[in-house]
Amino acid sequence: MDRLQFEVPVRIAQGPGLPVEEIYSVEQALDFLQDWPARRQGTVYQKAFNACFGATVDVVKTEDACRAFMVFCRVTGLMASDMMTPRKRGGEASTLQA
Repeated sequence: MDRLQFEVPVRIAQGPGLPVEEIYSVEQALDFLQDWPARRQGTVYQKAFNACFGATVDVVKTEDACRAFMVFCRVTGLMASDMMTPRKRGGEASTLQA
């Protein structure tokens, strides 16, 4: 497995009735974040962007970058309702509640 690949893809829906998109890696998350409108880039956006960028240069763990991107998606209302969170050590996956 690529070191920048997410354990579980992040499922996002950009609007009602639009297809669900899956983000599989830090690189895909960065591509998505770079296309995010500048007027909507707040603190949560910046934390997600910094975490994903940090993962590409081995300063941040991929798991932490994924978590930051998931928070961004949840806060902005992009998270698909059926999104599962990655397993915690010794635990099972669970449905992410917004």
